[in-house]
Formats: sequence, C-alpha cells, structure tokens
Amino acid sequence: MARKRKGRDVSGWLVVDKPAGITSNAVVNKVKWAFEAKKAGHAGTLDPEATGVLAVALGEATKTVPFITDALKAYVFTVRLGQSTNTDDTEGEVIATSDLRPSDEDIAAALPPFVGEVMQVPPKFSAVKIDGQRAYKMARDGEEVELQARPLWVDSLRMLSRPDADHVELEMVCGKGGYVRAIARDLGEALGCHGHVLHLRRTWSGPFDAGEGYGMERIEALARSEEIDTLLAPVEIALDCMPEVKATDQGVARLRNGNPGMVIAHDIEYGEECWASHDGKPVAVGIYRSGELHPSRVFLL
Repeated sequence: MARKRKGRDVSGWLVVDKPAGITSNAVVNKVKWAFEAKKAGHAGTLDPEATGVLAVALGEATKTVPFITDALKAYVFTVRLGQSTNTDDTEGEVIATSDLRPSDEDIAAALPPFVGEVMQVPPKFSAVKIDGQRAYKMARDGEEVELQARPLWVDSLRMLSRPDADHVELEMVCGKGGYVRAIARDLGEALGCHGHVLHLRRTWSGPFDAGEGYGMERIEALARSEEIDTLLAPVEIALDCMPEVKATDQGVARLRNGNPGMVIAHDIEYGEECWASHDGKPVAVGIYRSGELHPSRVFLL
C-alpha cells in the first residue's frame, strides 16, 4: 500500500531573495517545511554563493515550472580580472594569473561576440551530467572532465561599472541554461587576462523580480502560521507568457479529466499554446484547436 504524502495542499509561487551561503535545494526544503507543503520545487538553480531571485513553486504551481525555467533571466555580476580559478568563481583555487588589465574600451569591444545565439562550455564544477554523473562530483574526485559546448541565447550583455582596474560589473539577460561563471571565464580569455566571478545576483527571472522577493528571515518568522500563505503569488503568474482562454461550464469538466474541452477564445490561432481559466482559476494548459483546448497540463485547484 502506497504511503500517503504528508503536508498541505497549498499551491502558488514564492519569490525568495536567496542569500549567499545556502544551496537552492536547501532553500526549497526550508520553504516546503515553512508552508507544510506536500510538494515544492524551484525554477532554476543558483550557485550557493549567488544571491537574488529563486522562484519556488508549491503544489500545482510545480506544473508551471518549465515556463519560468524557459523564460529570460537577468544577472548582475562582478568579474575579477587577472585570475582564473578551477571553479570559475571565488570558491575554487587560482590556476592562472595575468598582470594585463584591459581598458574600459577593450571590455566594451569584447562583449558583442557574447550576445545572440552563442555556444557555451559549462564550468567543470557544474551540475551537468556526464554518463549519468554530475560534472562537479567528477571534478572534485580528480577525474578529467570534458564538457561539450551547448547553445545559449544571450539577449544582452553590458558593462555597468568599472570600480577599479581589477574588477568590472556586468549585466546579462539570457535564456535557459546559461552559466554566468562561463561568461566570466570566456570573457577573461577573450581579453587575454583571465577572469572569474566575484559576486553574482539574479535580479529577475521571467515575471519575478528580486525587489519583490522575501528573505529567509521573513519566511522563517511566518513559518507554519496562517499568515504565511499571504506571501504566495498565484499559480497563473507563470502563464503570463501565453494567451488565456475561458473554459465553458461543460468544457471545464472535460479538461479536468484530461480531455479536450470547449473554450471561448479571441484572436487565438489554430495550434497555438494557451491556458484556460474558469471562475478566475487556471484549469489547464494546452493546444487550441477548433474551439477546444487539448490539454497537456491540468490543474487541480
């Protein structure tokens, strides 16, 4: 007999302003405990020393995680010039140094090749899998790690400030799967001076902004109280990337059973992905065909 999952049927998105020094999974576990939730997950890992937006999905919101994972994200980060590390950040050992320091003009001229559709080799200390093993585990064990370049969409990369000759602050907006550490590493190589990430902050991710995020102190202070649910954003906030249609009374019953259901749609193309609502709540995500939504995800709200 299957064991019954413990916890509350609570659904929604929590925007956490993640502090440095804690893993993304540890944040999710703390949030899950604080809300006494049955199910929780996040939409995009942040390195332990990175700060900023960590979007945590609870309950039915976990079904919308791919839409946030695929959305554009913005990072503000500081590159330490003149040094390379084996982890491409401050957590690793310095493996190369240079006395060369590029000018502001040199840096600005080096940025355009990193914008658009680029091929990026992830850091050796990353969660990418090689033959079923995490690259970071293999690297820690002293094994040779060879990662293949992967496509990445970089929407923009610009210099924000130059505090001194050793440091440059940049902002990058990119798509799914981007490693800021790899950008710092490759930029340092392009400039001929080496480089690694000193500080990293995710300022926004899809519809979520760091300025609207909650610190762990606030979450822990309200843990397991009735008030904590007021911190949640609705499930459908993750669906802003696609059009909405209205399910009819008969259609909603069919959709909730996983079957195509009638919807009321305006300016929706045949074959377009959209989401259906009923009485102000999301019902399903699917493909619109001839007056019906063919569901791929169904929400039990």
